[in-house]
Amino acid sequence: MRNVILAAAMACLLPGTVRAGGEAAGDFDYYVMALSWSASWCALEGDARRDPQCNPDRGLTFVLHGLWPQYEDGYPSYCRTVARDPSRSETEAMTDVFGGAGAAFYQWKKHGRCAGLSARDYYALARRAFGSIKISEVFPKIDRDLKVPADVIEGAFLEANPGLKRDQVTVTCKDGLIQEVRICLTTDLEPRRCGADVIRDCTLKDAVLEAVR
Repeated sequence: MRNVILAAAMACLLPGTVRAGGEAAGDFDYYVMALSWSASWCALEGDARRDPQCNPDRGLTFVLHGLWPQYEDGYPSYCRTVARDPSRSETEAMTDVFGGAGAAFYQWKKHGRCAGLSARDYYALARRAFGSIKISEVFPKIDRDLKVPADVIEGAFLEANPGLKRDQVTVTCKDGLIQEVRICLTTDLEPRRCGADVIRDCTLKDAVLEAVR
């Protein structure tokens, strides 16, 4: 039923409070996997940068913004690690998941270093996490800008992924646009309840879901 509504019709913050930065790698409680609606990211940031992710006819729907190590309250960033940075080829190989090599490297630098993994293993984990969530077949069919309640987007994910519960998924908006779907995962990539600082849903009833580019 949610997909029917979405097809027919078809404020939020970065989860938690960032700490000072430079925490020890591997010290965190769970992951937040953030899936960005590519067209919204382009409208908010990418177009101004002339980012290749926003080139016409790429057909991107939700891409992986990041797999973020998270505390029960707040999150680490730019952690201390002995792991080397990924090579150019390793980063470019993640373009299909992150939407671009630059995004993949930035996510490693800010968040991936905190996972306590090598860059190769972090990227492999990010790819596995991304692949573990089914994206409804409705989303690639969005060929015009739509106004939808944000909870319809959440409902579409719950319908496509029967193992997910509402307290494990949150939808964010920015400047009136559907921005991201964030899914909370254990370190073994099993869905889990989001922390109180992550779980705040967008409550807009007329959020704009931009057309797939």
